[in-house]
Amino acid sequence: MTCKLGDTAPHPSREGAPGDTGATDWPTVAIAALIYGGWLALTWWHAALPTAAIVVAGGWLVAWHGSLQHETIHGHPTRWRAVNEAIGAVPLSLWLPYGVYRDSHVAHHRSPHITDPLDDPESRYVATGRGLRHDVARVQATLLGRLLIGPAIAVLALAADEGRRLRHRPARVARDWLPHLALVVPIVVWLEWTGFGMLRYMLLVVYPGLSLTLLRSFAEHRADLPGPSRAATVEHAGPLGLLYLNNHLHATHHDRPDLAWYRLPAHQRRHHARLSAQAGRVYRSYGEIVSRFALTPHDVLVHPDRQARR
Repeated sequence: MTCKLGDTAPHPSREGAPGDTGATDWPTVAIAALIYGGWLALTWWHAALPTAAIVVAGGWLVAWHGSLQHETIHGHPTRWRAVNEAIGAVPLSLWLPYGVYRDSHVAHHRSPHITDPLDDPESRYVATGRGLRHDVARVQATLLGRLLIGPAIAVLALAADEGRRLRHRPARVARDWLPHLALVVPIVVWLEWTGFGMLRYMLLVVYPGLSLTLLRSFAEHRADLPGPSRAATVEHAGPLGLLYLNNHLHATHHDRPDLAWYRLPAHQRRHHARLSAQAGRVYRSYGEIVSRFALTPHDVLVHPDRQARR
């Protein structure tokens, strides 16, 4: 989720995209209203709610907001980038600047070698079988490790990556972090004013929200899958389909990244045979992923191409 490249990749515009009407995606606007309205309600009435309800509702809202940010990066809900970024840039998770996520994700889609850790900034593979990165990858190799330890590792990895980027590209770090911090301040003020508290918010809301996001991304890509995107598909996501805004149809998303989230299922149905073959790996549900990989690594740690060159 972090931008290891340190450069700004071209932005995926909706203008001229196949099938793009230029109209506002009102279902996405409605999702944005539900997320921000729900967040305000949760933080305002938190004292009347049991802790378990705060964890479930708060984690859902933060993960849902990450899915919304993903939509805005891909040019939704409007054809105006500034409007989309204004909708997505509110840092409900506090820790990740929108600009860093945007550049990383665009570079991921532009990569000619998706999953290669030296080319794809969102790769979960490592280039060598030793060192700190390998040890960190080992901790997250199983789904249980990914969900329990992964959020903390993601935050620490961002800090390390941004520290290195600060030494080489301070202007770009300032470009990403100054607007982010300016938006974090009113959120922190609101949390303190309502009595929620930032530390409690990070533990009860942000951490479980990031865990939910990491569940989605755990099995999205494998280096041994066919097709340029090397993306898998989860066919039946249930309520998680709404939470992830249909990004569980990940091969479909990579096939048509310009499509709004609510159009992906129809595209999947129309091209089911081709997309299933292109995915190479189809999971029935997230329940299958949990049962298969809770305590079993999903894949090798060292990217196969890098392993072959050793």
